Amino acid sequence: MNAVVFHAKGDIRFETVPDPKIELGTDAIVRITSAAICGTDLHMVRGTMEGMKPGTILGHEGVGIVEEVGKEVRNFRPGDRVVICSTIACGYCSYCRSGYYSQCDNANPTREGTAFFGGPESTGPFHGLQAEYARVPFANIGLVRLPPEIDDDAAILLSDIFPTGYFGADIADIHPGDTVAVFGCGPVGMFAIVSAFHFGAGRVIAIDKVADRLTMARKQNAETVDFGAEDPVATIRQLTGGIGVDRVIDAVGIDAMSSQQPERRTPWQGGDRPGQVLEWAVQCVAKAGKISVIGVYNEQMKDFPVGTCMMKNLSVHGGNCNHRKYVPELVEMVRAGVFDPTGILTQRKPLASAVDAYRHFDAREAGWEKVELVPAAA
Repeated sequence: MNAVVFHAKGDIRFETVPDPKIELGTDAIVRITSAAICGTDLHMVRGTMEGMKPGTILGHEGVGIVEEVGKEVRNFRPGDRVVICSTIACGYCSYCRSGYYSQCDNANPTREGTAFFGGPESTGPFHGLQAEYARVPFANIGLVRLPPEIDDDAAILLSDIFPTGYFGADIADIHPGDTVAVFGCGPVGMFAIVSAFHFGAGRVIAIDKVADRLTMARKQNAETVDFGAEDPVATIRQLTGGIGVDRVIDAVGIDAMSSQQPERRTPWQGGDRPGQVLEWAVQCVAKAGKISVIGVYNEQMKDFPVGTCMMKNLSVHGGNCNHRKYVPELVEMVRAGVFDPTGILTQRKPLASAVDAYRHFDAREAGWEKVELVPAAA
């Protein structure tokens, strides 16, 4: 089959690889009809998440048709159309039973944290979903059946980025009327904005410096702050009568950019201020406020302004999305018309052109907010 394969930092290739096979009774083989590029994938290619094994298929977002199931998969059969949860979970350990699917004790052989598709060795590793076929471990938990009303364009956004944005708003503990700041207007940030309003936010202030993203944030009814043109902390305080916001959602992570870093950078270059958003978050949130961290940080990130958090009585809650907790709920919401996620999707490209699509996405070019990849056989 054909797939997008990691070889080294800045070196990804579309090439032929062996077809996946059933390895355990809990596996399923899915023919991928839609995949996508996520900002997390860029962490692997840029090298800001270390430990990628050469030869690993990239990607953790997928929609497809079940081709084959292991003998222990009792809820799916060949021909079922499904969305694949991007994190992998067994469904029966104490963490899964408590809803912490991303901390499953059994999915990750290293037991070092979250298991997900297309990640570094510490996450499994598991081959990813930017391919024509994929092996899905613990398929009885990791697959969610799709109703015919939801097409692939909507379904691919339910595999990771919509649940992650929703998770970010959920753990922020938003109360009706709260003012919420969302740092980062990439795809996850957009869904964090939408989700914050869903949870009852009275105002959402969105912070970025990429014009295309700020425009999209305004379309989601957010008030926007361009941190390349103004001090975001001072502006947020001015917009809130000097109080600050009630909640902050960090949808950026370790690749944060300073206001001085040019938008047009060297290819595959990470941000120059990895702790920038965390600093701004504790400065702009009101006393006794809450900070939700869903942007990806690697394990080498050690700096955090804990002193300011202590003096302001702040609460910080972060982590990787527990996809299996949220995906079924969001599937029903999309089916019922509560949300239409497709406005975030800006590019639909053949899987064969994935390497070129990665370059456009890495450069944050206008019109490349979210990229769907479609295999030739889909």
